[in-house]
Amino acid sequence: MQNRFRTLLLVSLVVAGGALFSGGVVTAGQADVIAATATRSADGTYQFTATLAHADSGWDHYANMWEVIGPDGAVLAERELLHPHVNEQPFTRGLSGVKIPDDVHNVIIRARDIVHGWGGAEVKLQLPMETGQ
Repeated sequence: MQNRFRTLLLVSLVVAGGALFSGGVVTAGQADVIAATATRSADGTYQFTATLAHADSGWDHYANMWEVIGPDGAVLAERELLHPHVNEQPFTRGLSGVKIPDDVHNVIIRARDIVHGWGGAEVKLQLPMETGQ
């Protein structure tokens, strides 16, 4: 009887431990763009801001870049993020002096993290044609 009790106790602890350690793990997932802006400068270039949300966990898993993508899928600009933002979520970063071809009127802003790459939420922007907008 005592051996059966020990076996039952051991199985219960293993099952409970597995539930605690495997089901409760929080992973950072993909980087999401949750907001973005585009402003046209007097010289015809654009300034972009992108607000990203990602559960950065440190140097081994953080959002490390966002891009401006044209309608044909071409990368028009990149903004590298050089460090994790563990305690700053969501966060916004800018990029200025971006040259956009005259025939491009819409862009997509997308982000990536160093583990999952691209694939989180994206924002589509209509580019302003007037300076300061």
